[in-house]
Amino acid sequence: MPDRKKDRPAWIRHSGIGIEFAAAVAGFALVGYWVDRHYGTNPWGVVVGAALGIVGATYNLIRASLAAFAEASREDNEKEKSSEETPDGKR
Repeated sequence: MPDRKKDRPAWIRHSGIGIEFAAAVAGFALVGYWVDRHYGTNPWGVVVGAALGIVGATYNLIRASLAAFAEASREDNEKEKSSEETPDGKR
């Protein structure tokens, strides 16, 4: 089965990173809000939840950025190798 992610352009694969960042922060903040309401710890549940969401989302952002950089470097190396070939097809 072919890798469906490789069939799409890179900008489409990486366009959802901002939405993932916002969703992680909002999700953890909502969990913190629930903790605040359930245990009466205002505002610390939301603060800790938002902080955890920011840390997790930043980790995911850096991981995705490094993967995109590695992919771009790999593509550049492949282009350089193909341009180094001589007209007779040999390197």
